[in-house]
Amino acid sequence: MLSLDRQDNVFVLDLGDGENRFHPDWIAAVGAALDEVEKAEGPRALVTAATGKFYSNGLDLEWLFAHADQHQDYVVSVQELFARLLSLPVITVAALQGHTFAAGAMLSLAHDFRVMRADRGYWCLPEADINIPFTPGMAALIQARLTPRTAHEAMVTARRYGGADAAADGIVDRATGEDAVRSTAIELARSQVNKAGDTLGTIKARMYGPVLATLRDTADPLG
Repeated sequence: MLSLDRQDNVFVLDLGDGENRFHPDWIAAVGAALDEVEKAEGPRALVTAATGKFYSNGLDLEWLFAHADQHQDYVVSVQELFARLLSLPVITVAALQGHTFAAGAMLSLAHDFRVMRADRGYWCLPEADINIPFTPGMAALIQARLTPRTAHEAMVTARRYGGADAAADGIVDRATGEDAVRSTAIELARSQVNKAGDTLGTIKARMYGPVLATLRDTADPLG
């Protein structure tokens, strides 16, 4: 179950304690939480975190295979979540305490900053290994948020990055001990709460305009 708490001016959205796959109900719940953060007033920022072995293991392939007729609508909803987070008018920080794979890794890239556990857990885009190509919107998001060298390696080789390597390659901003991941993310978010508002939203929308347009392409989201 998702939960949204507020610690002073920092909202903390806990994505759950399972694999946190992108089931339609989970996507809707995250969207509702983002609604609450966005409609709040005054200084604020957002941290997303999770509890357990996973931050997120990506798409809910079991649900998708059982609802193949809804494939395109499902991808549209996933990509709208990425776009929503990428353009949210508050500073966002992902606290990656566990494995962060596939669409979960892309979700982390839609945040402004990322803090990852240094000693255990992997960040990985496994699509090349599991024969699922990136959609145009997903590719645009990844390439906008990583350097060309790192994006190429991550997308083409499906490398699993530990926290220290992810920090060295610019995938995450900080790698820290297990007990400090969430608190470090909250402190980072707290230092930026005064940025919230329309100006920040406009900056993000213009900075990532082409990416947002590709993510929000409902006519041909699969390419």
